[in-house]
Amino acid sequence: MKQIVKKIAVFPILFYQYLLSPLFPRSCRYYPTCSQYMKEAIMKHGIFRGGWMGIKRIGRCHPWGGQGHDPVP
Repeated sequence: MKQIVKKIAVFPILFYQYLLSPLFPRSCRYYPTCSQYMKEAIMKHGIFRGGWMGIKRIGRCHPWGGQGHDPVP
């Protein structure tokens, strides 16, 4: 049951990755990208903790933030 709920939560991210993201130029400062990070975090840590980790990561993604390799802990 938990896997189904996680897959449902990841669906909007997949929609963004495959349909919306290709329309914009690449500009992510981190690897993996923020959407990939959130997807991995949700699958690894669950919807609430993984979602919060993804939101914090998106909050760090600005010109004065960090950059480079930042894997899901």
